[in-house]
Amino acid sequence: MPTFILMTKLAPELAQRMKERGQLGREWLEKVKETCPEVKFIAHYFLLGPYDFMDIYEAPNEEVAAKVSMISLAYGAFRAESWTAIPYKKFLEFTKDL
Repeated sequence: MPTFILMTKLAPELAQRMKERGQLGREWLEKVKETCPEVKFIAHYFLLGPYDFMDIYEAPNEEVAAKVSMISLAYGAFRAESWTAIPYKKFLEFTKDL
């Protein structure tokens, strides 16, 4: 399955409710599991910088990855971007023909 990176920035009003963050995160994850059961999460990180969270996950296609981003927006993200991640070895294969 393709690998995707979800970069999330919380909405300012959610950032002020950090004590509830664990519960909000669990609700978001349950909605993703319900809506996109084929998604497999690999890692979840809190970040210092322009984004608050980074999730690495596998999904069967871009449409499912888009659903994960849209669920994030529906659950209070100010910004949610899903990026395609290509394994480095596969990248090297691409460069052989250049």
